[in-house]
Amino acid sequence: MAAHLIVLLLFSVLKGWSHKVSVEAGKSISIPCLYESQYIDHVKYLCEGHTWRSCSYAVKTNTADPSGKYLISDDKIQKIFTVTINELTDKNTDYWCVVEIDNGKDYGQYFRLLVISGTPSVYVDHQRITGYTGESITIRCHHSNSGAMKWCRLDRNCVTGSFGSIDGTTVTAYMRDPNVFTVTMSGLQSEDSGWYLCAGGDIQIPVYLTVTEKPITSTTTSGKKKNSAILHILSVRTVRGISIIIITVLLIVIVMLFIWFIIRHSKSTRNLIKIHFKFICKSLEIVQHLSYCALLQRISNSHFVLLEQNKAESSATAMVSCTDLFLCGHRT
Repeated sequence: MAAHLIVLLLFSVLKGWSHKVSVEAGKSISIPCLYESQYIDHVKYLCEGHTWRSCSYAVKTNTADPSGKYLISDDKIQKIFTVTINELTDKNTDYWCVVEIDNGKDYGQYFRLLVISGTPSVYVDHQRITGYTGESITIRCHHSNSGAMKWCRLDRNCVTGSFGSIDGTTVTAYMRDPNVFTVTMSGLQSEDSGWYLCAGGDIQIPVYLTVTEKPITSTTTSGKKKNSAILHILSVRTVRGISIIIITVLLIVIVMLFIWFIIRHSKSTRNLIKIHFKFICKSLEIVQHLSYCALLQRISNSHFVLLEQNKAESSATAMVSCTDLFLCGHRT
């Protein structure tokens, strides 16, 4: 249960309601008190005491409470002055919301706090809730009463059954869970903003509903940024991969040309070839293609073997030719 309870007390209506609120000891309670337009510039105050004649000033809008026990503020636009009572004890029970009338009798509305050490007899999960236009909102009202539960809009009508409407807004209510009165308001509109009352027996707890447009989340924007980052990484990797392939192909072409050049030249350049191969392999190591280096070495070695075989065959042919010529010379 929220540590900070909010109660709305009306001066003019809710006849028959006994303005009792169950609260937990040690917590704080804020009491928004409505007043009429003609009292905007009047002093407002909280009076503590069971009877009107015996109550004493607790805090006034023009005088702060030095102890910090009581706080008061006046919203002249909404025509609500709010009183906060801190560190509630079982002695904080009887109060009056009062508008000071110049040259006349002040006007006040009585309310009673039932301060207990355990769980209040009627409470909601949150006294201030937010709903979004066109959507639904669910309120769970916990209670220990055996009587009927009601969901009302203050100064308006109530829904006592399982289905009804308040100012055109559909309201469904049920008691599916033990001691939990669940209310759902559907198709919310901005006009539904205001104070509502969950009541069980003669105990009541108000809830303030604010209906606003649903904010646009940044999920889509974040998703686009994330996708852009991924595409950037992929593009960088693709460019790098293409560059490595191009470099590798060029190196292979150079090696093949070099091998062709070697085949056409003498054996004296073999050491130079090895030096060039070392340089090429170092280049391939830089681009992390050691397998290409090994492949080129195998190609080179095979060409050297082929070259040696060709030279050997050429030498043998030359010897045979020379022998034939020698024999032919003798025969002649």
